[in-house]
Amino acid sequence: MARDTEHIEREIEAARNRLAGTLDELAVRADPQRIAGNTKKAVVAKLNEPKVKYSLIGAGALVGVLVLIKIFRR
Repeated sequence: MARDTEHIEREIEAARNRLAGTLDELAVRADPQRIAGNTKKAVVAKLNEPKVKYSLIGAGALVGVLVLIKIFRR
């Protein structure tokens, strides 16, 4: 009977340690600053791709030209 109790206590302690590890991992994954930092890095990397970068530059130039046309036609 004593062995069974010791075995159960070891199993409980092992389960407790696994749960603590899982909670620590969840805390790291759910950290808002880390999530925001990773998102910022992903967005900056996407914007630095030549296809996206030059498309945005072209769209900005087009908007600028259209604004100037509208201003000078008055």
